[in-house]
Amino acid sequence: MVKLIFCLHRRPELSREQFQAYWRDKHAPLVASFAPVLGIRRYVQCHTLDEASFAAMTASRGSLPGYDGVAELWFDSLEQCLAARGQDAREAGRALLEDERRFIDLSRSPLFFADELPVHPKP
Repeated sequence: MVKLIFCLHRRPELSREQFQAYWRDKHAPLVASFAPVLGIRRYVQCHTLDEASFAAMTASRGSLPGYDGVAELWFDSLEQCLAARGQDAREAGRALLEDERRFIDLSRSPLFFADELPVHPKP
């Protein structure tokens, strides 16, 4: 399995609550509807808590401010994910990107593929 991880910053005109509500209630069902054609095995949204909950931690580490959330999408393999290139997959990708532009600041939201390496508890 391979993951696509998307670290999300909301659009500046949206509050955290508006961003999370749209992501959860509008975008998530759209992703789920395209999962079969894109080969998505699992989709998880990690919604951040209020900024005060982690402000002291980021300050103590000299870290940048956090994200508004992280999306994790599982695929059988990187090759399988990248091979989803048929007409239906292209249309699904366009629809998802169009929707993401409604609530995500894409210019500040990196995404990357990763292998998950369980550490604790030992597998």
